[in-house]
Amino acid sequence: MNIQPNVIDAIKSINTAAQVSVSGNDINNITWENGTVEIAIADIQTKLDELQSAYDGQVYARARKAKYDLLNQDEMRFDDVKNTTTTWVDAIDTIKAAHPKP
Repeated sequence: MNIQPNVIDAIKSINTAAQVSVSGNDINNITWENGTVEIAIADIQTKLDELQSAYDGQVYARARKAKYDLLNQDEMRFDDVKNTTTTWVDAIDTIKAAHPKP
């Protein structure tokens, strides 16, 4: 998940067919639509906490990806093969060291 989870994400994780609207991402301000069976607030909060924990656990991956995206990796690899250098590997190792996997 690349975007911080919200109340609707939690609801949809419990019931993919749920039709709801949420005012201001407020768990206490959910409108259940089109006959969707309500889910207990405690169950939604538990799921939201699980999703948040998973999101928080991937902070290193998001940071790495942002740095990887700044590299012209194909050109770096090509130049390394042509010049027998390790520029690409060194750049990747630097990013991984700066943002270690927990």
